[in-house]
Amino acid sequence: MAIVVQKFGGSSCADAEKIRRCAERVLASRERGDGVAVVVSAMGKTTDRLIQLANECWNAWRDAPGGGEGGEVAKGGAAPDPGLPRRELDQLLATGEQQTIALMAMVLEAAGQRAVSYTGAQAGMVTDRNFSRARIAAIDGEELLADIRAGRVPVVAGFQGVTDEGDVTTLGRGGSDTTAVALAAALQQAGAGRVVAEIFTDVDGVYTADPRVVPRARKLDAISYEEMLEMATEGARVMHNRAVEFGARYKVPILVLHSQREAPGTWIVEEAPKMEGIAVAGLALKTKLGRVTLTKIPDAPGVAARIFAGLAEAGVVVDDIIQTVVGDGVATVAFTVEHSDLAAIKPVLEAILHNLGGGHATIDVGFSKVSAVGVGVRSHAGVAAAMFKALAEAGVNIANITTSEIKIGVLIDQADGEKAMQAVHRAFGLDRAV
Repeated sequence: MAIVVQKFGGSSCADAEKIRRCAERVLASRERGDGVAVVVSAMGKTTDRLIQLANECWNAWRDAPGGGEGGEVAKGGAAPDPGLPRRELDQLLATGEQQTIALMAMVLEAAGQRAVSYTGAQAGMVTDRNFSRARIAAIDGEELLADIRAGRVPVVAGFQGVTDEGDVTTLGRGGSDTTAVALAAALQQAGAGRVVAEIFTDVDGVYTADPRVVPRARKLDAISYEEMLEMATEGARVMHNRAVEFGARYKVPILVLHSQREAPGTWIVEEAPKMEGIAVAGLALKTKLGRVTLTKIPDAPGVAARIFAGLAEAGVVVDDIIQTVVGDGVATVAFTVEHSDLAAIKPVLEAILHNLGGGHATIDVGFSKVSAVGVGVRSHAGVAAAMFKALAEAGVNIANITTSEIKIGVLIDQADGEKAMQAVHRAFGLDRAV
């Protein structure tokens, strides 16, 4: 009996009819003789609505006469107020997935398929105590495997877990992808053999670029873990990078499919021989970036460590880093962060520079980053030259260049993002089938 873990996201489970269609996917796999476990996200915009409600309650008390004082409240429901108690926020947000697991199990039972719902805690999803961004420490796959072998479908809440002390945690945005692949790995370790993670989304696979930005983008039949991880990290949103990390670490094949229609998807697997013959597999675009430049800082051992330790303690996620030794004992360090972190970073930078005994910080906004990714980058000469030529011909100026073994990234003006993507996509012939 083959076993699959099928993950359905929030947009795929947005209402009763969509949940029924997802259940049809589960039933089709069962009819083929497969054992199935299901991972679901909160329905539609449920998580955003819960965050908005949390913000409103927090703000209502602070704005009331005699209420406490706090920082600026995030608007729009998508971002929690920085002052919210993270433990309580996780307790709240975890309720979104609890609704979906029960509803999915009900639909499957109505169709004659035995099913049982599990919260993250009930599924044995143990995490660290980093509330709102928890990392999975362990999963007990034996009970879920027993369900599958008995013909039942376990329906597991994505995005959440529990600490050793019993506190509910959430894994951060995209955490349901991570739950699904981690669960597949746990089932393998429990003796299930090879387990495939099927990630059902509102797109029908991984494309060479975002089709909304590059209309001629082409769906890929397969992409390596390494390439997908790089693309997810650089802004491609079809898969969460932590999920890809789990897949690569535990050799879990991942198949990305459309939840509402039948169409061949994209496999995320180990590198295949033909992949290296392709210089660039795809492009990723990251928008709304700010560049922080620290000048006249000491050129001495340990300075960089102190700078980035301070940023890490403040929870600021840093992207590309460039250090230049100016001379006379001073250096310049530049790095990029998302616009959403810029408000929080200013007091952190002031404290860092004070501790360093001097220096100056400049923040520039309005950047995007275009990244060309492919395992063939390491074996093909001229990839950088071709990319830079395409950008030059499109009239796009490059602010920074960063590279890895399989990626070339350029920081550009945000207004040039789409134009740059289209130019580089054409330059590498990514619209042509291979």
